[in-house]
Amino acid sequence: MTQLDATARTRHIPGMIYKILRSDEWAALQAEGEIAGAPIDVADGYVHFSTAEQTRETAEKHFAGADGLMLLAFDEATITGDLRWEPSRGGALFPHLYGPLRLADMVWAEPMPRDGDTHRFPDKMA
Repeated sequence: MTQLDATARTRHIPGMIYKILRSDEWAALQAEGEIAGAPIDVADGYVHFSTAEQTRETAEKHFAGADGLMLLAFDEATITGDLRWEPSRGGALFPHLYGPLRLADMVWAEPMPRDGDTHRFPDKMA
């Protein structure tokens, strides 16, 4: 592998990041325009996001069996606040937003209905 190949594999290319909200959290975001996030976000001091590749595992790990979920998409290049990529599960880098989650920054939101034991994800998820 050349040095260029190794660099390309480790370089992060900005794109969409995702947040899963429960129905009450989604309702609060719609009503207030911004929220501090879910209870775990408030406890940790930042809003947890996932990449498209990480979102399914996040749903399985933290939202198994939950109904009424919404998947929110944000463009990391235009999101308001201090977005940092930090190690989390198994050392993988996850996007963390130090600041409120703002409805105005959202690109789209889609429901995540359950399909048996798993959740369905929208086709437009990149």
